[in-house]
Amino acid sequence: MKKIYPESKVEIHDFAAKYYDRILDIATLGSYPFFIRKVIRSMKIMPRDKILDLGAGSGRNALLMREFLSKEGEIVGLDISEDMISQFEKKTRRFPNMKIVKQRIDKPLQFKNEFDKVFISFVLHGLPHQVRKTVIQNAFQVLKKGGIFYILDYNEFDLNEMPPFLRIPFKIIECPYAFDFIEKDWKKILAENGFSDFQENLFFRKYVRLLGAKKK
Repeated sequence: MKKIYPESKVEIHDFAAKYYDRILDIATLGSYPFFIRKVIRSMKIMPRDKILDLGAGSGRNALLMREFLSKEGEIVGLDISEDMISQFEKKTRRFPNMKIVKQRIDKPLQFKNEFDKVFISFVLHGLPHQVRKTVIQNAFQVLKKGGIFYILDYNEFDLNEMPPFLRIPFKIIECPYAFDFIEKDWKKILAENGFSDFQENLFFRKYVRLLGAKKK
């Protein structure tokens, strides 16, 4: 499948999509399952929450979020990869309050003022900046007033001050968009798009952040 953004590395298809969870575990030396559980606990999900997962992938994160929901809660995932959608559907078929829709997150969404929480994990850094703004605007549109947009991604930091053993892999693995991402003031950008009351949880030597922002 042809990439929408050729320089991006967050569009996953074919082999990488089929074995994505396994690859992620290997790449993080087995730490990802523990890390993502901490992240999702930090989201303070309520039993009746309706959650939109942007770039939901294989459904791994969504299943962890579902553990905090009652039958009245709901998770809707969006993704464009058929391979990822297939995995999501297979993993979640037992849960009627979970579904995935094939949908680009950088295009107008079919929802409005419907969700208590919107979650996006390691996707924004891999998009051109103008596209990121569109995704943020989409999140604002679909959230209820007082709803929270959670962005799990790189924190803001100076790449030159990063230890060499981390800086070199970052430069090798990441796409060009990521270098721009880590220099942005994301609280300011979110505030300019109608969000406030920021909360953050830091991980991996403070290079990774879960940033929560409330819709005014």
